[in-house]
Amino acid sequence: MNASTPFRTWHRPLMINVTLMLGLVAVSVAGLVIDDRVLLGESVWVKPLKFGLAFTLYSGVLAWLLTKLHKARRLGWWTGTVFAIAATLEVAGITVQAARGTFSHFNANFADSVTVAMTQLFTYGVAAILIAQLVIAGVVLAQRSLSKPLTRAVRYGIGLATVGMLVPVWWMITNVRQRIVVDANGDEITMYQGHGIGDLDGHGMFLTNWSVTGGDFRVPHFVGLHGIHVLLLTAFLVGRLARKVPALRDELVQGRLLTVAGLAYAGLLAVLIWQAGRGQSLIHPDAATLLGFGTVAVIAIVGAATVLAVARHRQLVLLPPTARG
Repeated sequence: MNASTPFRTWHRPLMINVTLMLGLVAVSVAGLVIDDRVLLGESVWVKPLKFGLAFTLYSGVLAWLLTKLHKARRLGWWTGTVFAIAATLEVAGITVQAARGTFSHFNANFADSVTVAMTQLFTYGVAAILIAQLVIAGVVLAQRSLSKPLTRAVRYGIGLATVGMLVPVWWMITNVRQRIVVDANGDEITMYQGHGIGDLDGHGMFLTNWSVTGGDFRVPHFVGLHGIHVLLLTAFLVGRLARKVPALRDELVQGRLLTVAGLAYAGLLAVLIWQAGRGQSLIHPDAATLLGFGTVAVIAIVGAATVLAVARHRQLVLLPPTARG
């Protein structure tokens, strides 16, 4: 990522969203310490904390991307603003429900007018977020204003994020199982879904609360959503290595390495979706899952090694005979 772009030129509404999310992170951390209320075994403030961190990262990336526009800047500004508003409202709804000591998602307590309003907010907010980030990425990529490695990082990253956003939808449609749970106020709440697959509520890991007793669609959701951050960081690290490794100085070579990284990350996401869909916890993989992870790792290593070998060979061929040693 090009750090030379001053922060003051980044999309202001998105940066306001980032600021609000950072504020929510601070409030949530305080809530974890002073508020002992729990929902299904975890603090009511864990969910606002996770969403605050996620949107801090995602809105920040989109705010930076919009600085790369040379054309259609008005479209980019308005689309970024839509994303910022939708994200702020979405997380505000989650925070309101947390403060009330009840569930934000899958809550079928339609006698509660606030919950009904929040359910509508989540439904339309997610759609706005999904469409806006696709428009922003499309407009930026169409202008070819990024280097080859950054272009590929954004292209694959947005694709992975979109898959990550859509992953929960499949199970929310196909895995509807109504049950009664108790919220932090002691009230019985009808829930029509859960994050777990095989075990709807799971018995979660520390902080993430990802199920240790079954599959959990939050795992591929998280991994897909943050693929763009991993790939942008990879592009940055490859660029730094290029200062010391001559074979990496060609942007085309860097771009090919980002292609390998993007495809490897997509493979990882596919294995995680497959694992969760079989009702298997992330931390209890069977032999088939381990084989999947291993296959992705081998393909990634071979792909990266091939790109580097071809680059070194090409560099050697281009050297004058006296410099080849």
